[in-house]
Amino acid sequence: MSEEKKYYLTKEGIGKIKKEYKTLESLRLAKTKGDTPDIWESEDLNPEYLSFREDLDLLESKISELENVLKNAQLVKKPSKTKREEVSLGATVEVEVEGQKDNFTILGTLEADPMAGRISNESPVGKALLGHKVGETVEVSSPTKVIYKIKKIKYKEV
Repeated sequence: MSEEKKYYLTKEGIGKIKKEYKTLESLRLAKTKGDTPDIWESEDLNPEYLSFREDLDLLESKISELENVLKNAQLVKKPSKTKREEVSLGATVEVEVEGQKDNFTILGTLEADPMAGRISNESPVGKALLGHKVGETVEVSSPTKVIYKIKKIKYKEV
């Protein structure tokens, strides 16, 4: 039996997923309550019905996907005081790369947004930083070799 994938989410991330889920549930209810096009138009399938079914199938698929995420969500929590010295999920890490300082917050894949400085724990940089402490250097090769020196690690309430 394969293990279900865990989705690491902040409280805010879980809230957004729940809100989207409720919106889609309401949309599904509205779509199925209204007038459903007839399946047949003379001897041929009604194109309006086919379009309706396609929309409904897409909606069902997205709802199912969100149910799976919520069922397998794991809340990202601030680590215990002794564990805050090392990088883990939810950490904002200040690094130095080739003399330039940069900040990353490491989150689960669903909340990652590299343009906003939020990187995934599964990304090459995120994965490499996990478990390391201030002062340590981390080498990431993707596609070129880059050295990241960890300057600070901060945790805020997530």
